[in-house]
Amino acid sequence: MTQIQDHTPTEANWQMFLRKHWPAFAFFISAVILAVAGAVYIFIWFTGNAQSTGLVPAVLGMWSMGNIVAFILHAIFWELILIGIPVAIGAVVAWQWWKRLPGAEKSNLSWKRSKSSRAGGAISPLLFIAFALKVYVDGNWNVAISTFTLDYIVGSMVTILLLIVAIFAIPATVGIIWWIRHEMNKKP
Repeated sequence: MTQIQDHTPTEANWQMFLRKHWPAFAFFISAVILAVAGAVYIFIWFTGNAQSTGLVPAVLGMWSMGNIVAFILHAIFWELILIGIPVAIGAVVAWQWWKRLPGAEKSNLSWKRSKSSRAGGAISPLLFIAFALKVYVDGNWNVAISTFTLDYIVGSMVTILLLIVAIFAIPATVGIIWWIRHEMNKKP
């Protein structure tokens, strides 16, 4: 009698691969867990030190846009130095290990790529940067954020959105006009 298999050939190949290389797999999983835990610990450590060293006020209502930007840049710096460099070294080690595997072991493995239905998340950081620039241009860089009025924030966002529309609309209009002229000048 034949037995019905529960797994596709790709899943079976991955299971065999992981059984053969379980120490390396366990090491890489442990490294990922340590990196995530370390990143959280570094952020907590940095937040406590940022308040005690005077980088940022302890009361959030007293933070200015300058405090926010300085806090973000310093946090990124410490995360990159203390976590990013070891993770990059670990990624190079993992890549070298993968390259040294025999081709026969890697040839039976396939990666199923899923199509993501989510769009990229680049808009929010860009809007924050644009808002920070608007606050700087307005001269409110070192003013406590708690003093910003709703009218100021809404007006700033509308101004930023209009600038973004202008930045994209002008080249789009020029391109459409060029395309229409190009199509009209074609001879049938």
